[in-house]
Amino acid sequence: MDRAEDIIIRPVISERSMELIGENKYTFWVDKRANKIQIKKAIEELFDVEVERVTTMNVKGKLKRFGRNVGRTPARKKAIVKLKEGDKIEIFEGL
Repeated sequence: MDRAEDIIIRPVISERSMELIGENKYTFWVDKRANKIQIKKAIEELFDVEVERVTTMNVKGKLKRFGRNVGRTPARKKAIVKLKEGDKIEIFEGL
């Protein structure tokens, strides 16, 4: 897990994450084994921005039914990254 591309899986596109962009906070699904320091370095490397704070949370998988079979969606880790004033991540603009 040395590369930034392995740590950051994809951005979270939801109504809540779009509201957080107004506060200069961006939300990503990240590797479950990544810590806050690794996430900060990966975001700074990939998007050429300066990270002020990283908040992480482990999201449990939801119970799902497939006919009579019961299973779970995979558990994931979500990171909310607050950027320094004036920095932006362009992939979120225009959504």
